[in-house]
Amino acid sequence: RMSDPTTDIDRLQQRLTRVREEVGKRIVGQREVLERLLVCILADGNALLESNPGLGKTTMVRTVADVTDLDFSRVQNTPDLMPSDITGTEIIREAGGEREFVFERGPIFANVVLADEINRATPKTQAALLEAMQEKQVTAAGETYDLPRPFFVLATQNPIDQEGTYPLHEAQTDRFLIKLVLDYPSYDEERDIVNLYTGGGSGGAAPAVDKVLTREEIKQIQSLVRELPIADDVRDRAIRLVRATREAETVDFGASPRASMGLVLTAKARAFLRGRNHVSWEDVAAMAAPVLSPRV
Repeated sequence: RMSDPTTDIDRLQQRLTRVREEVGKRIVGQREVLERLLVCILADGNALLESNPGLGKTTMVRTVADVTDLDFSRVQNTPDLMPSDITGTEIIREAGGEREFVFERGPIFANVVLADEINRATPKTQAALLEAMQEKQVTAAGETYDLPRPFFVLATQNPIDQEGTYPLHEAQTDRFLIKLVLDYPSYDEERDIVNLYTGGGSGGAAPAVDKVLTREEIKQIQSLVRELPIADDVRDRAIRLVRATREAETVDFGASPRASMGLVLTAKARAFLRGRNHVSWEDVAAMAAPVLSPRV
């Protein structure tokens, strides 16, 4: 007997509420950024995050990985980072007098990859990372290796005016489903952060969190998100909104059809995350800026 799909959806939506509660044990505030980060994962996309250093990006992404039972890896981008430092390299291994070539996997082989300061890497290394994101696979020495699923890249970039950066061009930013901007906390939030990480008993360590969502459940939710119904008029308004960016005289580059797909998909993911079984215009409006900002 098949399980009732509605109880399954309810159960998964309740799990997502718990994910947010668990992440909240370590991350003070930033609720909107966290929601959009989860939307991006549920929509099976990648995110570009802009913020100044020291605002807890790594902690947030690592915590989401801890709470959802996903493998986490971090790539610190620098001008001397080579593409093979991300994807992996072939090495010679000796065993029983025999020599053989073995592919040693790079940090891209994780469920959640934090690519820190992507605009400090050279264009060649950026391209290797973006190819892996797009194809969900890595090619080395003529062999193709599939990346683990779910697979999610969160790339951070410094504000553009900093020295020593190689800005991402339009074709690259289009590979990211959404762009997030992390801002400084309020006074009360900053006080809570200081208390949380400097108080007695913490030892400066991050508070413990529970794993509340499995990889298989995330894949299941990703499928359910795509099946969530959206009314024709809401979908058509979303498409007209994206098309308007191509017609505005003040815009050099309008958003591509990839943005239309991204806007509808993230709206579906937001509706699911909020416990609803259909998409409203409010979902589309909430996701418009994060979806369109890296593309326009």
